[in-house]
Amino acid sequence: MWIDQIATGHDPERCAIIDHDGAQLSFGALEHTVQETADRLHAQGVGPGDRVLVVAENCALFVTLLLATARLRAWAVPVNARVSADELAQIAAHADPRACVFTTHASEAAQTHAGAMGATVQGAVAGGPLVMTSHATARAEPADRTPETQVAAMLYTSGTTGQPKGVMLTHANLDFNAMMAARMRAMTPSDEMLVVLPGTHVMALSTAILAALRAGARLRLVPRFTPQAVLEALAGGVSIMPAVPAMYDQILRHLDQTGAALNAPRLRLIGTGGAPLDPGWKARIEGRFGLVLNNGYGLTEAGPGISSTSLGPPRRDSSVGHVYPDCTIRIDMPAADGVGELLVRGPNVMKGYYRNPEATAQAIDAEGFLRTGDLARLDGDGALHIVGRNKELIIRSGFNIYPPEVEAALSGCPGVVQVAVVGRAVPGNEEVIAFAITDGTVTPEALRERARARLAGYKVPQHVLIVADMPMTAAGKVRKNALLARHAAELPAP
Repeated sequence: MWIDQIATGHDPERCAIIDHDGAQLSFGALEHTVQETADRLHAQGVGPGDRVLVVAENCALFVTLLLATARLRAWAVPVNARVSADELAQIAAHADPRACVFTTHASEAAQTHAGAMGATVQGAVAGGPLVMTSHATARAEPADRTPETQVAAMLYTSGTTGQPKGVMLTHANLDFNAMMAARMRAMTPSDEMLVVLPGTHVMALSTAILAALRAGARLRLVPRFTPQAVLEALAGGVSIMPAVPAMYDQILRHLDQTGAALNAPRLRLIGTGGAPLDPGWKARIEGRFGLVLNNGYGLTEAGPGISSTSLGPPRRDSSVGHVYPDCTIRIDMPAADGVGELLVRGPNVMKGYYRNPEATAQAIDAEGFLRTGDLARLDGDGALHIVGRNKELIIRSGFNIYPPEVEAALSGCPGVVQVAVVGRAVPGNEEVIAFAITDGTVTPEALRERARARLAGYKVPQHVLIVADMPMTAAGKVRKNALLARHAAELPAP
């Protein structure tokens, strides 16, 4: 399916979007606005194969721009408005966009970027003003004729270990993920999807926004996460809530601190992904919400979905579930414990990295398998476990240590908000260093004791540092190298 058609065919009177300010947009109004926005972009020179940089936070205009750009067979390049000016400049220089559009009415950060880049108002549509710049010298890419080959969106990887790369996702890549997300959730037009994860990130873009529109469900858009904003949305009728583990932790802490009861009369499904899932922490969330917490795994290059616990019976472990139908996985060069690099092939796999054929060839082999860079193993029942990143593997005294396993063990401790585990080279060996954000009730030694009770001795961190915050990418991932560098002086010399 072409992405611009994903919201068509539904009852035009039914609400499609509850915007960040409470305004509602019906499916009929959304279709009218998408066409009007496409016409305005076309008037600014946007055509097939052009890139449209969309600097945004969650709002109806962002959704409109995504669909309108797809209608022109141009490529949407969503960028979180909270990136730095340098990061935005780097992406813009590589993407060479025909136009840059900013959701200034819904984001102060977008407004700041728009001012710095000399954007002006070029009319308005139902979702808000079109604040944009145009670039007549941008070079269009050749347009393709099918959803399987035409790029719909280009998302830049977080760049935690190097220069970010532009991931080219086709209409078919995104539609497959939207279809699978809607099917696994048994979504219907009566559902209301909470979108508090950044829509500029592929997880929210395809498995929340596009999935809801495909099912004819309603989107409730929240630009920035706060526990109070989410709790108000739940009380207002949200039925499906995808969120990352740190969000659930903050919601529970807020409820505990305020003594408030959870009021979510229509909530029927909660899910998570993007971080290790400690079974004890999972059980605590499920106990408070009274629902099974489904877990999933994916990456930008797969648009993003690869597996989900929704595809099997409820699990009590940290598995990321079974692989999507029509997708094939392979554990490459498994060690004695069955752990090897995960490879995946299917309709979810990207077209490639923009203007980087060498990186594309390294990532996708001759058989069409995507090298994920993640280390994984399979259970006897076929369930998938992600144990770490190839580049983050810590080898201590000859033993392999996977940071997510240590992170999961520590993150389940009451009072812990977030954990990041990093390896540090020492003469002849590597150390395990854990960084934790807490509520002030947890000591480093208490965390080491927890690790000793749950992990083999060689996996216990040699050092635990309590920190106020962690350097993050715009996609919400910890920049571990920067974290270790920032606190190097607080660690004993190797």
